[in-house]
Order: sequence, then C-alpha cells, then structure tokens
Amino acid sequence: MAASPLARREARRFHLFALPWSIGFVFFTGGPIVVSLVLSFTRYELLESPRWVGLDNYAQLLRDPDFWMATRNTVYFGAASAAAGVVYSLAAALLLNIKVRGQAIFRTIIYMPSVISGIATALLWIHVLHPDYGLVNYLIGLVGVQGPGWLTDASWAIPGLVIMTTWTTGNAMIIFLAGLQGVPASLYEAAHIDGAGWWSRFRHVTVPMMSPVIFFNLVVGFIGSLQAYQLILFMTDGGPANSTLVLGLYVYRYAFKYFEMGYASTIAWALFFLVIVFTVIQFGLARRWVHYEVK
Repeated sequence: MAASPLARREARRFHLFALPWSIGFVFFTGGPIVVSLVLSFTRYELLESPRWVGLDNYAQLLRDPDFWMATRNTVYFGAASAAAGVVYSLAAALLLNIKVRGQAIFRTIIYMPSVISGIATALLWIHVLHPDYGLVNYLIGLVGVQGPGWLTDASWAIPGLVIMTTWTTGNAMIIFLAGLQGVPASLYEAAHIDGAGWWSRFRHVTVPMMSPVIFFNLVVGFIGSLQAYQLILFMTDGGPANSTLVLGLYVYRYAFKYFEMGYASTIAWALFFLVIVFTVIQFGLARRWVHYEVK
C-alpha cells in the first residue's frame, strides 16, 4: 500500500531534522570508531604513514604487563566507584524524599557538585584528600585515627579516587528520587499495618520496587567508571607506582605522549570489549534480583 502524501511529507521532515545529528554521528562518532578499528591493526606513530601489522598489536597487548595492571585497576576502580555511587546516591535520595522545610534547597546542594567542572573538582579534592592538611584526614584525626596518604600511598590511591567520584553522583540521585516517588504509598501502608519496621519496609518494599532503577544506575555508573581517566590524569597521573593507571589513561599515554596511535587504538578496543563483557555479566545477574512490575 502506497504511503499517503501526508506520510511522505512527514517522512521528509523527519529525515531533514535528523540530518544534522546523522552528519555529526558519521563524522564525529561512527567514523572515528571505524578508523580506530582499522588503526588497531597498524603501526601508526602519527608522524609516519600507518603500516599494516595485522594482529601484532593485540599480541603485544597480551604480553604487556602494564596493560594487565591497568585492567585490574580499571575493574577495581569501576566496581568500587559504581557500588559506592549507588549506595550514596540512593541514601541521599531517601533522605531528600522526606517532606521537610527547605527540601528544594537541600536537593540543589547535593546535586550541585555534578555540574562543577572536572578540573575544579580535581583541584578541590587534591586539597581535601591531602595527607597533612586535608579535611578528610582532619575529620578522621578527631577520633584518634591517623589518616592515610590518600593520593600518595599505592594502597589508598584508588579508594581516595572513589571517595571523590562518589561526591559527583547527583544525576543518579535525581533518577533515584524519581523512582522513589513512583513507589505506591499503599505498599508502605500495608507493610506498616503488618508491623514492618523501617528496615523491613526498605528491604521488602523499597529495594524490590526500586531494583530496575538500581540496576540502571549500577550499569551506567560502572560503564562510566570503566572509561574514566580525566580526573585521574589530573590528580595522580596514574601514580603512585602505576597504582591508579587505568585503561583510559593508558590509551591517553600511548596516543598523546608516545604518539603510537595504532597501539592506543588497540588498547581502546580492549577497553570496549571489557565494557561489553561486564555489561553482559550484569544483565545476566540481573535476572536474579531485578524485579519488574507486571501490569
């Protein structure tokens, strides 16, 4: 059946309005993805023409001890920051969902760190986590505990970065707030009538009803954390002793310090496959604990 003139006109308008995005995608996203895949099979040192080497870059990657160290650090940082971010943002959303005077002001204050530029955030947290005069160690010292060198001790560098990233989870908090407001009040009332306390209501009502939202924030947060490198570059540059060297930073080093674009593209594709693997694992595990409302 032939389309009506109105349908054809609407289709032309759709393609016309989608054209700017399509051009941007081809030239700034899709095109570079394809080019990076091709470059991953070449020896390309930026100032010379690319030379095809086949799977040599991938074989070198498997023998590269720094790559495996960066992979471990990436998974460690990604899992820790995603989990901490979900816990913190859910707790903040639960508190900010309580009807109190000045609720909008408190929500704004908690969300504000998410709109601060990355460099400003890094500068702030370099001082907050400073082992001698930092606020975190000062607060720990009030209870008689000697604070660690958050960004100078190899054992504490990634936990220090996790603390910093948790501070900027305002977007996840907003999503949790929206999810909490969608939980039917009748479920809490029924649980209260049955004698359930606040913890039982949270465990048996809030968490099951919020599990799709928790899952979404966990997946998005984990993917974002696996790709993180800008703040790490500015705060530690992978140190001390490569303890905060992550794959995103490893890509940056080979691309813009060593100018080995071919090997940098290989690392980038390894990071891509790492993201795919852990995302598939998360979706597989979600069947056991994520509950969707059936209408």
